[in-house]
Amino acid sequence: MKNKLSFKLDVRAYTLILALIAIFAIFTVLTNGDFISSRNITNLSRQMTVIGVLAVGMTLIIVAGHIDLSVGSLLGLTGGIAAILQVWYDWHTIPVIIVTIIAGILLGLWQGWWVAYKGVPAFIVTLGGMMIFRGILLGISGGQTVSPMDDGFRAIGQSFIPYSIGYIITAAFIVLGFVMVARKRTRRQQLGLDLQAKAVDYGTMAVVAVLISLFVYMLSRYHGVPVPLLILLVVAGILIFITKNTTFGRHIYAIGGNKEAAKLSGINIKRNVLYVFVLMGALSAVGGIILTSRLNAGTVGAGEMYELDAIAAVVIGGTSLMGGVGTIVGSLLGALIMASIDNGMSMMNVAPFWQYIVKGLILILAVWLDISSKKKSGADTS
Repeated sequence: MKNKLSFKLDVRAYTLILALIAIFAIFTVLTNGDFISSRNITNLSRQMTVIGVLAVGMTLIIVAGHIDLSVGSLLGLTGGIAAILQVWYDWHTIPVIIVTIIAGILLGLWQGWWVAYKGVPAFIVTLGGMMIFRGILLGISGGQTVSPMDDGFRAIGQSFIPYSIGYIITAAFIVLGFVMVARKRTRRQQLGLDLQAKAVDYGTMAVVAVLISLFVYMLSRYHGVPVPLLILLVVAGILIFITKNTTFGRHIYAIGGNKEAAKLSGINIKRNVLYVFVLMGALSAVGGIILTSRLNAGTVGAGEMYELDAIAAVVIGGTSLMGGVGTIVGSLLGALIMASIDNGMSMMNVAPFWQYIVKGLILILAVWLDISSKKKSGADTS
């Protein structure tokens, strides 16, 4: 059964990659090659970072069997706090970042407390939070755009790392990837589990290494790897480690998969759910910092509808709305797919209403595929 499940997850991941390749191919043809220019690849990577950060946190929220509709408003509020502290009160960048993230953590803690310890459905709590946070932002900013930020803060969202460092990080990541594949094979062999052929495991990693190297090369032809993209990759790497190698990560999947069984196993459900919302609050603040830095301003409309893009990215990436199933990597691919569609249609001057329609249809299709796969697997087991 485990091997069969692993195969299904691999098929889903490969399907996402094929869909992404198809999207790139279509827009490349329709834009006469401009879509895959180094400049546009750089713009695309910067555009996906904020939604990517939110999607990473939303993955754990949904895996745990909940939803968070407030992340867009929380992102806007924390970004506004950062702008106000720096522009109006002349705070330096480091204290602004620290206080902003603490604010996100506290607001996430507040929402998690209502969900975990008071039993209020997450849908209602975060729907209320969406309105509350947007109202607070309007109140503290007076409806004004707060700008400009100082050079140090702008560097977070607008700067690039040097080419040489970018290539060094890429090489280190590829080596680490092969080491992890080798360790995984060794661990499975020690446990007496089935192993895939070496050509499959190492071949897959080799393909990933080539794609990553090509991507970094394209970015380096313009200005280099954007700092926001590096932040996203660091955040994603930390969360991938947490979900795969910590007790907390395993508990989140257990809670989302079967809450009653998790409770009988001695898992503290309330505490873990609280932690998930605290983490989501912190990541919303990180997203707010990146967006405010990139825009060089805090605006009252920052983050509007971002919660829907984040949820769509997570669902497209294979996370089940029923809980218990989902990966960070899948959500990142989902975020890249959403950003690619936005970017490509914008380059073609497609009317904004069509962009909303297309993304909505893709979301419905992704949920339908998830439900259909569950029904099929249920029929197979019966």
